[in-house]
Amino acid sequence: MKPRVIAIDGPAASGKSSTAALVARRLGWAHLDSGALYRALTLAALDTYGEEGTGKGAAWTGQRIVALADALPVRLVLVDDVFRAEIAGVEVSGAIRSDRVTARVSEVAAMPEVRSWVNAQQRRHASAHSRGVVVDGRDIGTVVFADAPLKIFLTATADERARRRLSQKGQATGVERVRREGEALAARDAADASRPVAPLRPARDAVLLDTTTLSLEDQVARVVELARDCFPG
Repeated sequence: MKPRVIAIDGPAASGKSSTAALVARRLGWAHLDSGALYRALTLAALDTYGEEGTGKGAAWTGQRIVALADALPVRLVLVDDVFRAEIAGVEVSGAIRSDRVTARVSEVAAMPEVRSWVNAQQRRHASAHSRGVVVDGRDIGTVVFADAPLKIFLTATADERARRRLSQKGQATGVERVRREGEALAARDAADASRPVAPLRPARDAVLLDTTTLSLEDQVARVVELARDCFPG
């Protein structure tokens, strides 16, 4: 039996988490943001190992980060139909969105041991939720839930995503600032798409949804419509 999972993938700032959260709420399902778990692992590594690099002899290795995750532990906890990340029993939803975490999360997410650990956590939590789970990330439809009945791949131009990211931070969206933020997002896109493990790309059977000119309400309504067709009753 296929899992009751809606997989929503896409590049940074494409609206995945906001869309997934609202779709889950409309359907009465749970929401799982895979990025929150990667960010929690990154925060745990920063707080434990400091800003060390990943060269020979460095503390930032996939094996050590997974061992740290199990020891602390780093985990997901279901609260009001939302899976939230905790580190050593402390809820860290705000702390994992800091710039210091954002600067290192792609590095951590590229580690094969880390991806295997995160994927196992996501599958375990989704299988335990009978109503259904909306999961967003970068490899949900291609790797984690390749058998998900409904897969969505959100896209938007780098400039539009930059404007959204800056607005979320409460920062000005002048032309130059948008340009710099857009370049940073494009660099992250390139890194995510070229990594050897689970590169960012749409699944062959994913529905592509360009959100550049769509409001959040419009994109949520479109995904809900697709979900109700795919999961009748």
